[in-house]
Amino acid sequence: MVDTRPIRVAISGGGLAGASLLHALLKYPHVDAHIFESSAAFKEAGMAIGVTRNALASLDLMGSSTTQCLERAGAVAMQGVRFLLAGGYRPGSVVDEVDYTTSGNKRLTSIVHRADFLRELLADVPQERMHASKKLDRVDGANGSGHSITLHFTDGTTHECDILVGADGIHSTVRKLVLGEDDPAASPRNTGVWTAMTLQPYAAAQASIGKDAVNFEDPHEHSWIGRGSFLMHNLLGNGQLVQLVVAAREKEAVGSDSWGRTVNADDLRRIYQDWPPHLSKAVESLLCQQPSQPAMYLWEHHLPARTYVSGPVCIMGDAAHATTPWQGSGGGMSLEDSLVLSTLLGGHASTPAEARLALRAYDQVRRPRTQRIVESSRGTGDVLTGAGEQGVEGYFKEPGTLLRRWDFILDLDVEKHVKDAVELLDQLKREVAT
Repeated sequence: MVDTRPIRVAISGGGLAGASLLHALLKYPHVDAHIFESSAAFKEAGMAIGVTRNALASLDLMGSSTTQCLERAGAVAMQGVRFLLAGGYRPGSVVDEVDYTTSGNKRLTSIVHRADFLRELLADVPQERMHASKKLDRVDGANGSGHSITLHFTDGTTHECDILVGADGIHSTVRKLVLGEDDPAASPRNTGVWTAMTLQPYAAAQASIGKDAVNFEDPHEHSWIGRGSFLMHNLLGNGQLVQLVVAAREKEAVGSDSWGRTVNADDLRRIYQDWPPHLSKAVESLLCQQPSQPAMYLWEHHLPARTYVSGPVCIMGDAAHATTPWQGSGGGMSLEDSLVLSTLLGGHASTPAEARLALRAYDQVRRPRTQRIVESSRGTGDVLTGAGEQGVEGYFKEPGTLLRRWDFILDLDVEKHVKDAVELLDQLKREVAT
């Protein structure tokens, strides 16, 4: 007898990863997808993310409505990306750069506010599919032996589904379910680098940083490389806002349980006092007007997961491959995950049994790429904060070599990547049928 039931998909986690997957699944009538957020409202922490060329291609393939979400959220397409040396023997020198025109008119990255993008992704989602204040407590039937699994929430309610997707971030409950509580890779690790961020009106940021560096007519992302420190600025919000990010290494925090710390203005002045004058001025005027401010430590999945799937349960986004932001790929990986998962579940699985096979295909295609990016980002962070075995000065010897670290990320053939996943699912179906 043919199974004609809809495929019931539950997404745990209402951030960008889960929202983009839900948005992509809405067009498939045989998929009954719901999203569950532990907080009282669907919201995003942090400020802006970069949506790089590979991620933009993923949005295109998910459909025009997804691309329109990015546009409505006020994303600003960078016309160029520049890496400069803040100190050392050549302060102010360009280490590497790329422009839209010199790259053969290839898209580079678009900067968008996380909260604005999330709002647009969820704008057209039927309210009955969105469930806030639903913190996952436990899951029954996750071994896949039954016809469905039951989600139990801390408020006493339950929900039945065929597939559970953990998009519940770096603190993921579902990751521990997939790997096991005692697996060393189940939990993330503090890298010992903290970041502080501010969003400033365009005019105020331009006055502090300079008209050449902050120019909506020719928007560029600037990354300044220091010794144990880093600074970056870019534009978003249809050019009305400028994001300034500073970061510094703190050896004592490596591996600690701290998620954040307070940074006082004197700390910032000390770290950036020997930087080019216009940058130390910008730090003073944009970040030091308050006596202190919160900073967040960068965490990552230092140990890779051996799998992203266990029976009818899988993990995606930061729950699967939390990474440092040095290559601007965390959001992009989530969008790639959403494209592959939605294509497999919505376009090529017609029953719950086939949906479970789809998760296996997703794991085999996505895990090698995403874990390579996590490792690459870690090494890039060493370079950009002057902590690597090869100092950034070494990249002066061969211009263009720094940006080559991004090639495998940006130049992914996204269509082929999805096709590989579909072909693998078809192979798994044939194996089950024989």
